[in-house]
Amino acid sequence: MEFCDDCGSMMQASDGTWVCRSCDREQPKDPDASYVVTEDQEEGEIVDVSDAEDRGLPTTAERCPECDNDRAYYYMQQIRAADESETRFFVCTDCEHKWREDDH
Repeated sequence: MEFCDDCGSMMQASDGTWVCRSCDREQPKDPDASYVVTEDQEEGEIVDVSDAEDRGLPTTAERCPECDNDRAYYYMQQIRAADESETRFFVCTDCEHKWREDDH
């Protein structure tokens, strides 16, 4: 199982690459690793932040690394083991750039 480095969503296998259905990021598969491909991810598991304002996501004072805006929507998602902290995801309120913050 692979997770997107940009938005944290589970990636989908596609012809030698991993593709994120949420933000369209692609990354090559490790040729030395073994993978088991399963059914598609359930729609309820995908976080769509394109309508962050309409969904009522909270905002915080966080500087966007792309446009230097000082406000961002945020949400938290458990993407690692249950005994590790959640990952914080941010979406710029101005340019909609997405990034994440981990505790490690």
